Amino acid sequence: MLKDKLKVNIYANRLEMGKAAATAVAERIIKLLADKNEINMVFAAAPSQNEFLEALVNNRQIMWDRINAFHLDEYIGLRPEAPQGFGNFLRRKLFDCVNLKSVNYLNGSGNGEISECERYSKLLKQFPPDIACIGIGENGHLAFNDPPVADFNDKALVKIVELDEVCRKQQVNDGCFTALDMVPAHALTLTIPAIMSAGYIYCMVPGKTKAEAVERTLNGPVSETCPASILRTHEAAELFLDADSAAKI
Repeated sequence: MLKDKLKVNIYANRLEMGKAAATAVAERIIKLLADKNEINMVFAAAPSQNEFLEALVNNRQIMWDRINAFHLDEYIGLRPEAPQGFGNFLRRKLFDCVNLKSVNYLNGSGNGEISECERYSKLLKQFPPDIACIGIGENGHLAFNDPPVADFNDKALVKIVELDEVCRKQQVNDGCFTALDMVPAHALTLTIPAIMSAGYIYCMVPGKTKAEAVERTLNGPVSETCPASILRTHEAAELFLDADSAAKI
């Protein structure tokens, strides 16, 4: 179904959702590479992406050596080897599993967060995203653009943000951290305009804990109070849901 410009796909379970999303993304990659020497892709790091990433890695038709990879966001202050780091998550699930042309990590473990925002912004300008593979948070965030800091007209491509409590609790609910006080309070994130600049957006959102955010994304106003609602204005965005996440729409 369509909600404004956003195509919404619903599947019986998260495994079917992940496989279908991976098929759609793989087909888009192949079409783009028929006309371009290489493409640039942005990936989300979260348990919600597990089934999608596994199916994507297993697709033998993708020419990974013609893809430059980026990721959406990263905690500030975790030690470099921390398993909760989003770069480390993507390394395990994707980057070490395929032969990419390049992998471009956001570094949140140093002391130069402002210069890191500048460095990564320059990379995104040099390699504009063709495809963004993302999710939606329990508070409706895209990447770490929580409602208090989301800006549909942000002038930056990458910025430092303070994470709201709902976002930080989600990291505990997802099993990434054992307690709220272990979740970093700040992060680096691609902004809403940086995400929306991608030629194609594929958004994978399974699970009952996301049902309310999905309902607000599709049926509420297009507003920073639910940052994911902006997807309804993109010319080529698709939302992939399972029965649990679609329960309230």
